[in-house]
Amino acid sequence: MTNPYARLVEGTDPLLSLEETPRRIDALVRPWPRERDQRAHAPGKWTARQVLVHLAHIETVFAIRLRHGLTDDGYTVQPFEQDDWMAVEAPVTALDALDAYLALRRMNLATCRSLTAMQRARAFTHPEFGRITVEWLIGWCAGHERHHLPQIEAVARG
Repeated sequence: MTNPYARLVEGTDPLLSLEETPRRIDALVRPWPRERDQRAHAPGKWTARQVLVHLAHIETVFAIRLRHGLTDDGYTVQPFEQDDWMAVEAPVTALDALDAYLALRRMNLATCRSLTAMQRARAFTHPEFGRITVEWLIGWCAGHERHHLPQIEAVARG
């Protein structure tokens, strides 16, 4: 049940992180010149636009996993390959991807904030990580976007 992103949110309130990190990403991306959307933070890496599409994908996956984890007894997470999803994604703009990510986040955060301690402790299965809980999933999502934040910050610095 090791969360690969736990170190990125250790000692923080994951719900606060889920609120603050998208705000930071929005503040960086929205005002920059649109040509930066096609820049990568390092050679051979995804462009900023692709990172934003990926964050929207992850927020979609988070929504599904969260709600199935809360409602389906015996739920097992369906894994996905991020590069395969990126390969079939239509070339949406960076701002459209950002807006999708932010809108889904607002919905997901509202749901997360409404959960009882018992709901947050509800367990289900992940093929890679084994038995996980809703709380684990919340921390995973908060840490995952913190993993991508420095990439967006690097593009913002130019």
